[in-house]
Amino acid sequence: MNKYIKGLFLGVIAFGFTSCDDFLDREPESSAIPENYFNTASNLQAYTNNFYSLFPTHSNNMWALGTFSDDNGTDNQAAYDYSNQYVPGLWTVPTSSGNWSFTTVRQVNFFLQYVLPNIESGVLSASDPGVQQALGEAYFFRAFANYNNYKALGDFPIVNEVLPDDKEILLEATVRRPRNEVARFILDDLSKAIQNLPETSSKGKQGLNKACAQLFRSRVALFEGTWLKHHKGTALVPGGPGWPGDQSMLNGFNIDTEITYFLQEAMSSAKPVADLVANNLVQNTGEYVAMNAALQSLNPYYTMFCESNLDGYSEVLFYKSYNLELGVITSIQDQLQRNGAGTGYTRGLVNSYVMRNGLPIYASGSGYDPNWENQGIEASLQDRDSRIQIFVKYDNCIEQYASDGSPVTYDLGNILLAGATNTKTTTGYTIKKGMSYDWEQTIGRTSTTGSIVYRATEAMLNYMEACVELNGTPDGTADSYWRALRTRALVNPDYNTTIAATQMSQEALGDWGAYSAGVLIDPTLYNVRRERRNELISESLRMDDLRRWAAMDQMINTPYFIEGMKFWGTCYTDPTSPLYFTDEVILDPVNGNMSSEEWGPYIHPYQEKTVNNPVYDGYRWTRAHYLNPIGQSNFTDASEDGTISTTVIYQNPGWPMLAGEAATSID
Repeated sequence: MNKYIKGLFLGVIAFGFTSCDDFLDREPESSAIPENYFNTASNLQAYTNNFYSLFPTHSNNMWALGTFSDDNGTDNQAAYDYSNQYVPGLWTVPTSSGNWSFTTVRQVNFFLQYVLPNIESGVLSASDPGVQQALGEAYFFRAFANYNNYKALGDFPIVNEVLPDDKEILLEATVRRPRNEVARFILDDLSKAIQNLPETSSKGKQGLNKACAQLFRSRVALFEGTWLKHHKGTALVPGGPGWPGDQSMLNGFNIDTEITYFLQEAMSSAKPVADLVANNLVQNTGEYVAMNAALQSLNPYYTMFCESNLDGYSEVLFYKSYNLELGVITSIQDQLQRNGAGTGYTRGLVNSYVMRNGLPIYASGSGYDPNWENQGIEASLQDRDSRIQIFVKYDNCIEQYASDGSPVTYDLGNILLAGATNTKTTTGYTIKKGMSYDWEQTIGRTSTTGSIVYRATEAMLNYMEACVELNGTPDGTADSYWRALRTRALVNPDYNTTIAATQMSQEALGDWGAYSAGVLIDPTLYNVRRERRNELISESLRMDDLRRWAAMDQMINTPYFIEGMKFWGTCYTDPTSPLYFTDEVILDPVNGNMSSEEWGPYIHPYQEKTVNNPVYDGYRWTRAHYLNPIGQSNFTDASEDGTISTTVIYQNPGWPMLAGEAATSID
């Protein structure tokens, strides 16, 4: 039995997955068999509790911002190092693929193999809240694992049972199914999760509830519906020209019908969650200094992302908590309060935020003055959508309160130019989202800032987008959600004002989401995407959005240059200004810390150095990169004789099968 088949086969050895100490104390190892274990609600929950470790959280890497760094490598955020996905020829096929994984799926299937018969026979009560919670969690986490694999690889095997140790059966189960079929399977699992999960988990907001499953279901449906719509006519959708899948699997398949189905499911799943908070959004006072010296919140919308206990925030459905007493801590505040963490918001993101009157900054009558950029970051953001004002550090802003209550301020010049690459701000627009003012959380890197996993506000945005994608215009529900979000952002709630003033050629300068498949989209859909971008900055969703929108084709032939704040010709280069720090600039092809004036007045973080810099001439794209490659060993493992030539799975379009080789272009 080869390695891949072992990946699908599950024997009793997998039972070691459980970490229930009570169970191990209760029975000798010789009798530790599933028939004697999956018969109580407490044992079921002990098993499914293990899956919670799958959720992304704030890592304890001392140089990182946890999930607030996850949007690096997009048009929203720029890390100190480039992403090789924007260098055609540099991203290559790996030896093995982390997304070709069935570990969680087989562990859930093992669980269901014993639990479902026990419910049917009456050993377990179907009405027991503990049983329902565990069953709902099992279906949720199988969907979660399949979603992570499918969104990276597209077509994927569907395995819904524990498979016997039979090579022929295992190879048959390895065959990739069309991506829409996989998405439907995920939605079905999430429907079962919704049926079983409670309105409120016994674990509080540390446990999954019905709304989490509904929100996640809307995310999955929106992903597939928009992927099929915007990649239609390519090899990246089932039945498209050059699609490598088995055409016989597409009996009755109609891509337009599928698009409609998934968009409708996105709306129906999102609405119950959106309705929970649409009239009860967390208050945004607009206060830039969001905590006083006593660490009391002056702006709940801001502190929702930086406090340790998020139980009281209506929008937070589920979050990861940390506990100093238990040693469950992270390092993110060490970077958020003191440094730039080697990342920064882009000029394109900042410019996407409209003025408070609802007009884009380039529109006539907006009130925006380009000369404000010469006066520093704070001046450049005046009268703007409050979401960009409160989540970016200004020159000399308060970063923390010291032990005596005195404020400690931010030094942009030091963090931009003198900091090490992994502590500097790359663009000048230093990330403040998630920053606490509690200095104690930086001592020994002991941050306990909660990590939001599911926020109900996303459901409002999912509904809005699916509605406009399906109908071309917002319905009454989408209209109410959109106005509520803009009102909370302290922006004119009449989004039609923004739509009417939108010039797509202007938006395309800094927003990849202005495109789908290399073509500028219409202003209404664009402004829905703008709202999503502006609300969800640094919340780990931007790359998924860009991929499903096919939003990077325009970079196939035309390079894109990431930009930051305006630097040359501003107060920062004026010796008479208190914000001057140009004497720290190093222009050097090896050790430089600033792009030269030849690139224009704005910071170009990837044009500081020429040596060993494959993105010096800009970011480029190849269409194959919308999907990840499957690793070479996965092909040999899924074969009759251990050779690629007999494998039962195919590679994604444009990608070769041999490790170390790069993708080629696809139509």
